[in-house]
Amino acid sequence: MSELRERARALGLHGLVGRWEDVANADWLEELIADEEQARSARSFERRRAGARLPAFKPMADFDWTWPRDISRAGVDALMRLAFIERADNAVLVGGQGTGKTMIAANVAHQALLHGHTVRFEKAPELLETLAETPSRSELRRRLTMLARPRLLVLDEIGHVTLEGRHADILFAIVSRRYQRRSTLITTSLGFAQWDRIFPGASGIAGTVDRLIHNAALITIDSDSWRLRRETD
Repeated sequence: MSELRERARALGLHGLVGRWEDVANADWLEELIADEEQARSARSFERRRAGARLPAFKPMADFDWTWPRDISRAGVDALMRLAFIERADNAVLVGGQGTGKTMIAANVAHQALLHGHTVRFEKAPELLETLAETPSRSELRRRLTMLARPRLLVLDEIGHVTLEGRHADILFAIVSRRYQRRSTLITTSLGFAQWDRIFPGASGIAGTVDRLIHNAALITIDSDSWRLRRETD
């Protein structure tokens, strides 16, 4: 009964706790508390899911592991277990367009939501362009602070378009604020050695890469495009 009382207290049911001696033996008490816990958990999940902004995605059960020429299934499974989030480590998925990077990232993000973590999923080029156009420094700082809060931030599609030095500076600011505090998962079509093609002339990109790969899980997908496969099937 003391455990049940603590659960009621944690839910903020102070009126119930205040007359605990009167209701402690009621048949309905445990069911009432369990129902309230379930309802609050569902509401919490819906709030976090809405804030995460996940794209539509297929479940990992639909991933054809026989299609890539090379991929670490054990590495993907480890990401799905979310231990890297508990350690505030990062994760990097490298592969060409249409190879399943976004699908994997979205599944990891969804799994994190199911386990109570806060998540934000962003298309990196659009996010960096939006932040670069922020009209004031104070507003930019406010938005960067918001991006530092989620336990998992997914930056998708780095490398799909060429970006500028100002975008590289903003990416550095995002990564630095989260470094060793919160986990960042990025998907990129180019390995880090080729990031000078994404951010030509950017001087601070080495510092960004250094923070991203420190204690990071790196998974490379060597595969032809799934989309081209469907078109030729």
